[in-house]
Amino acid sequence: MTEYRVEARTFYSKPTLNKNHIAEASQEEVQALLDTYTAAGWRLASTDAASFGAAVYVYLYFEREA
Repeated sequence: MTEYRVEARTFYSKPTLNKNHIAEASQEEVQALLDTYTAAGWRLASTDAASFGAAVYVYLYFEREA
């Protein structure tokens, strides 16, 4: 049987000329999350993102065999 888990993270925009600032600022946090789940036997199955106002919502979908 396959188990599924969703992790959601919210990142906020700030006034800057760097259009990639959210990706650059969130990279370390997302990598740590991936490392933690991988060590526990989870596999990243899919991702999704949505933006609303000054926020970007990132969804990471994990799965593993139970």
